Amino acid sequence: MTITPLMPVYPRSPVRPVRGDGAYLYGEEGERYLDFASGIAVNLLGHNHPHLTKAIQDQAATLMHVSNMYGSPQGEHLAQRIIDNSFADTVFFTNSGAEAVECAIKTARRYHHAKGAPDRKKLITFSSAFHGRTMATISAAGSEKMTDGFEPVLPGFETVEFDNLDAAEAAIDNATAGFLVEPVQGEGGIRPASQEFMQGLRELCDANGLMLVLDEVQCGYGRTGSYFAYEQYGIEPDILASAKGIGGGFPLGACLATEEAASGMVIGTHGSTYGGGPLAMAAGEAVLDVILEDGFFDHVKAMGDRLRQALEQMLPNHDHLFEGVRGRGLMLGIKMKVDSKPFVPYLRSKGLLMVAAADNVVRVLPPLNIEESHIKEFIELLSSAARDYEVPEA
Repeated sequence: MTITPLMPVYPRSPVRPVRGDGAYLYGEEGERYLDFASGIAVNLLGHNHPHLTKAIQDQAATLMHVSNMYGSPQGEHLAQRIIDNSFADTVFFTNSGAEAVECAIKTARRYHHAKGAPDRKKLITFSSAFHGRTMATISAAGSEKMTDGFEPVLPGFETVEFDNLDAAEAAIDNATAGFLVEPVQGEGGIRPASQEFMQGLRELCDANGLMLVLDEVQCGYGRTGSYFAYEQYGIEPDILASAKGIGGGFPLGACLATEEAASGMVIGTHGSTYGGGPLAMAAGEAVLDVILEDGFFDHVKAMGDRLRQALEQMLPNHDHLFEGVRGRGLMLGIKMKVDSKPFVPYLRSKGLLMVAAADNVVRVLPPLNIEESHIKEFIELLSSAARDYEVPEA
């Protein structure tokens, strides 16, 4: 047998974590890594956060799983807290971001079906997007790299240029159900949408009876300095997909919607075996306990500003490698002048964990509760690595 026990769909690195503590991961031999990847924006409270860990332990010893056939006091309570702090009137809990986006797609289409317009099924999506790895979400992203070998892709999506309001408007026709967009693209290279674009999409939806569906799987839950990124654009969506940081490391996602947008989602239209189980709800509650504390988002903004300033001071010292920094809050990207992909494993060899993105960007996604000392250490590690790095020959 030559295939590996774990299906070989990931180019797994030599980093093999067995323990985590705060902003650090530790390997099998005790080697320490500063984790500025956070499980790709998942571990928003770092590793082994005492409040989150205790909540999971206590719930595991009480009740782990029951079917969604039964009432869910745990799910109802967490959903209400999310509703109280967002645009939403209702929530469906999932196990992942892709499932949350799937639910969002179904909700948008079902809305028009229930309103007597079943032909309005098309969602307008945007270039360089990433919405997940299911058949619907790779079809929505319109990336040949992700769909290669998995054709036929699912119909019902049309991809236009990101941050191009004219292109978005031109794509609207009688079959359009709405827009599906990341306010800040993650995999696409840490690219925040412009104010004019997001405001324009909201206005186009209002004028044409369309659903504005936001994918905030990576940019939501405090990552950009507010509970959800849409708040910074002064708009509200109709439907929103959330995941990653929502469980602090425990698998959890959610599809949020207004009462109007969810009017077609009645009994029998959707479901999930594991979604919204008591253990996941305990994790979600613990995360909210922390991030909704007074000053938490202010801390994210302050650390984001400090991190950006430190990078802007350091990057010119290595201007053969780095072009600049972009993003919002603690969702930052370092744009490189060379291929970013070989640089990421080199950083791992120096004890710094980061993750690549499109457009030769390296993502900076630390835990949201980092302190100045972590930023100082990060800059020192990154600068040292950049000084010693030899760009591979093409």
